[in-house]
Amino acid sequence: MPFLNKPTLASEKFADFISTVTNPPFVAIPVFLVINYTLLYGGDWLWFSVVSIFFVSILPIITSFLWIMRNELEVDMPRREDRIYPLLLVILSYVLGVVVLYTLGAPQLTTVLMICYLNNTIVVLLFSLFWKISIHAMGIAGPATAIIYLFGWPGLIFSLLVPLVIWSRLYLKRHTPSQLIMGTFLGYLLTTLQIYLLIGF
Repeated sequence: MPFLNKPTLASEKFADFISTVTNPPFVAIPVFLVINYTLLYGGDWLWFSVVSIFFVSILPIITSFLWIMRNELEVDMPRREDRIYPLLLVILSYVLGVVVLYTLGAPQLTTVLMICYLNNTIVVLLFSLFWKISIHAMGIAGPATAIIYLFGWPGLIFSLLVPLVIWSRLYLKRHTPSQLIMGTFLGYLLTTLQIYLLIGF
């Protein structure tokens, strides 16, 4: 891939921008907003969106940031061993999110997507014990699956972000091709299986 070997300031900034805005907690915000608005238009979509976003984005961001600052780590946590404890904190937030959403009677897809975030993150944690699977890749492929499930073929538009994410992480040398491919594959596969097992066709 010749374009990966000729870095420019502009392309590096663009790759860094893509990598930043497609961080899983950031991606989750518009995804849950769209899902809740679509399913609860004219109802309590904003309330359930706030609750969803708090547990899937805000709380994980806060706990991860505090851990990074306390241990003087890089924000991107390039070393897989640095991910373990932050991932455990994120998993705890997702557990709370699932319980709260289910108790409040959130739309089924909203609760199931939170379950997907929980289980997918557990898989990432297990991989991180010995290999650096791409969280970014899984974190874009999983929500993309939920959007496709909700909107059908038009939902594939969201998946256009997937190759951009793969390119950016590869360009920034944060992952190998195999780590990105595995993250993408598992993101689509695991989320698809969970949605269809818990909701159905």
